[in-house]
Amino acid sequence: MGIDIGTTAVKAILLSERDIVHQSSATHSLRSPQVGWAEEDAEQWWANTLRVVRETLEAAPEAAGQIAAIGVSGMVPALVLLDGDGRPLRATIQQNDARAVQELEEVRDALDQERLFARTGGYSNLQHVLPRLLWVRRHEPEIWARTRTVLGSYDYINYALTGVRALEMNWAVESGMYDIRTGEWLDDSLALLGADPELLPPVRPSGEIIGAVTEAAAAQTGLTAGIPVIAGSADHVASTLAAGITEPGELLIKFGGAGDLLYCMDEIRPDPQLFFDCHVFPDAYLLNGCMASSGSLVKWYAEQMLQDNSPDLFRRLDEEAARVAPGADGLIILPYFLGEKTPIFDPQARGVLMGLTLSHTRGHIFRAVLEAVIYGFRHHIEVLEGIGCRATRVLATNGGAKSRFWCQIAADVLGTEIRAYPGHPGSALGVAFLAGKTAGLYRDWKDIERFLTEYADYRPIPAHTAIYDEAYAVYRELYPLLKPQFERVNALYRDRTEAAQPPGASTTKGEHAS
Repeated sequence: MGIDIGTTAVKAILLSERDIVHQSSATHSLRSPQVGWAEEDAEQWWANTLRVVRETLEAAPEAAGQIAAIGVSGMVPALVLLDGDGRPLRATIQQNDARAVQELEEVRDALDQERLFARTGGYSNLQHVLPRLLWVRRHEPEIWARTRTVLGSYDYINYALTGVRALEMNWAVESGMYDIRTGEWLDDSLALLGADPELLPPVRPSGEIIGAVTEAAAAQTGLTAGIPVIAGSADHVASTLAAGITEPGELLIKFGGAGDLLYCMDEIRPDPQLFFDCHVFPDAYLLNGCMASSGSLVKWYAEQMLQDNSPDLFRRLDEEAARVAPGADGLIILPYFLGEKTPIFDPQARGVLMGLTLSHTRGHIFRAVLEAVIYGFRHHIEVLEGIGCRATRVLATNGGAKSRFWCQIAADVLGTEIRAYPGHPGSALGVAFLAGKTAGLYRDWKDIERFLTEYADYRPIPAHTAIYDEAYAVYRELYPLLKPQFERVNALYRDRTEAAQPPGASTTKGEHAS
C-alpha cells in the first residue's frame, strides 16, 4: 500500500504484483492566512489517511490481510511540530511558505554560504528548515517552548501508524542542515537554532523498514497490526520512480500543486540554482527544480476568481482556452503567487498579469495561467542545459498530465516531445512500489514499468513554438524589471501590517496556533 500526503489531497493505492487493485483520495486545503504563508492541518492529513485506507480496504476486502508493506510519501520539507505526547502544536508550515524572510537573512549572515553549499548542496533559502524554525522561536515562543520533535509530512503519518519518530533521508537532504556526503547534521546550524539535538529524530533511508502498524493504528485504519512500514519518500522523488525514471538524462515534469522538474544523474553534482535529492533508485541522484505554485495557481483561479467548483469546470476552461491563440493574445503571467523557489529563490516575487485588456476573456486568462507554468519549466530546462545536463527524454505526470490541452502547450513551449501518463497515480504508486520492493514483491526496479501502460505522446507544433519563443523572451525579461517593485510593494504591506498590530502582539493569529 502507498499513501501520499499531497498539497491538495491524501491518496492511497493498493498494488498487487502486476496491477493497481484500488485507489482512493480525500481532499484538504492549503491555507494562506497572511501574504506568503502556506499552512495545512496535520491532523486533517491523518483523518484523510484513515478515510482513504478504510475506503481502500472496503473496496478490496480480499487483499486486506495480504498487505506486505506500507510506504508513505509527501511534501518536503514541511514542518510538523509535536509536543512531548506527539500532538501537533500548530498548523504545519509548508515547504512553499515564505514568511521567514528576516530569519533567512540572519542565517545567510551567520553561516559560511560556500561551506554550506559544499556540504548540503544548496545555499540558505526559504525552503530550508532553519529559517522557518527560527521564525517559530521568535514569533511563537510558547509553541517553541513546548516543541519536542520536528517531523515532515509523511514522517508524521509514519509516526501515527507506527509510533516511531524518524525522518526520511530526503527530508534531511532538503532541510539545509544535513551533510549529503557524510550523513550528519551540521553543528553550526544546530548551534544557531539553539535546540536540543533530539528535536530532529534519526534519519533513515527511503526503503528501510522503520516500524510496524501498531494495535492502536490498526483499530483506527482497519489495517492488520504488524504490517511493516518503510521510511517512505519525498513526493517528487517517489513520482520520479513511478514514471520509470532510473537512467541518467531522463527528465520528469510534475504538474502537481507545486511544479516539480526532476533530472536524473549518476553523480553527486549539486547546482546553486536547483535543489538536490537522493533518488530512491540505488546510486542515482536528482537535480530538482520546484515552482512554489503550479496546480495550486490553477485551483486558485477557479475557486477564488471564478467562484466555481463544478466538476466539469476544467474541461470547460480547456475548451475556452483552446479557442485562444498561443500566447493568449499578448497576456503573460508571472506565476510567483507564493514567491518563487528555484531558480530565482525570491520570496518577495509576486504574481503578475501583464498585457490585460478589456478584450481578454476568462479563456485568455486560463490559457495564460497554463502557459506561465510551462514557461517556468522552460526556465529550469535552460538552467539544466547551461550546466551541461541535456534531457534524453521528457515525461509528464500528476494532475496536469490529464489535460491534453495543457500537455500540448508543454510540448509547444518546450519545443520537445513529451510522454504524459494521464491516469498515473504519481507519488502513491512510487512509494507503494518501493514498499513492495523492500518486501520482496518486486525483484527488479524495471518492474515499475508494469504500471506504465497508459500514456499519450505530444509533439511540438512548430508554428506554436515560434510564437512561444517570443512570448517566453518577454516572460524572462519581466521578473528582472519588476524585482525592485516587488520589494517596494512588500515593504509597503509589511509596514502597514506592523502598524496595525497592537504593541507586543504576535503576527500569528490565535486560531493558527491551536
